[in-house]
Amino acid sequence: MKNATFRQLRVFNEVAKHLSFSKAAEALHLTPPAVTMQIKELEGHVGLPLFDRGGRKISLTTTGEYVLVYVRKILATLKDAEDATARLQKLEMGSLTIGMVSTATYFLPHLLAEFKREHAGIDVKLVVGNRRQLVRMLELSEVDIAIMGRPPEQMATRAEPFAAHPHVFIAAPDHPLMAMEEVTVAGLLGAPFVMREQGSGTRAALEEFFQRQHVELSVAMEADSNEIIKQAVMAGMGISFLSLHTLGLELDNGLLRMIPVEGAPVVRRWNCVHTLAKMLSPAAESFRYFVLERGEGFLATQFLRHWNPMRGLSTGAD
Repeated sequence: MKNATFRQLRVFNEVAKHLSFSKAAEALHLTPPAVTMQIKELEGHVGLPLFDRGGRKISLTTTGEYVLVYVRKILATLKDAEDATARLQKLEMGSLTIGMVSTATYFLPHLLAEFKREHAGIDVKLVVGNRRQLVRMLELSEVDIAIMGRPPEQMATRAEPFAAHPHVFIAAPDHPLMAMEEVTVAGLLGAPFVMREQGSGTRAALEEFFQRQHVELSVAMEADSNEIIKQAVMAGMGISFLSLHTLGLELDNGLLRMIPVEGAPVVRRWNCVHTLAKMLSPAAESFRYFVLERGEGFLATQFLRHWNPMRGLSTGAD
């Protein structure tokens, strides 16, 4: 492989990530024939096929799986070298990849717009996934910084909390539970829940809450989208448990209400996370400081009308 180019390695990594030549071409802003040519040239250097091509689907060969491990190490090392060079130059330029759980999409783009106004020379890419996917991205050095709730426990990371993250129970305004001043956890027994998918931080928080109370959930539907869940609850398909930071518009307009459940809201923390093995670039350091300094104030401004640690929460009935 001594004659392989970094371009070929990057193309191979992208095809392996998507298991699709066309999706890799789109991500790299290349044509599919150009991607195919790069892979063929790399396979020529290796001397063995890297992909099994069967019909419309492709998969990594055993050789491809071994090569991918080392290619990702090479690309991660190259990115670290670029970051180190930028640090030595003390330039706030270059690229920054931020990973975020889907719940953060309701506030992070607004923070990012303010960050970009102050750091116009930084090229930012956003990647969205659930908690499980984001942990994997950190492991593979596919993101510089991750904005998430519960940080990973199985890897060495620096996780810095920057804001409270309340989770609440919600229902349609005419749901029978909304007629009660306070709902016990036992009162939720048998209530159909519209839930986030396994692997999401929201799902984990809900399951932990019920496990502590020794109550079993009744799952009516699962979805990997907060928007789908909100629409399902509004349609009367059940109740749900979501981050308060996803509910501003619906609460303001009376489309959803918070159920006054005993022991709720469940308050977690938003964290800014990066791996300890990765030296942050000046761009990443700038964003980290920005989130730690501005994140809590921004979220308080946007959502304080619905919840305040000193006043409890408003059900939206006011």
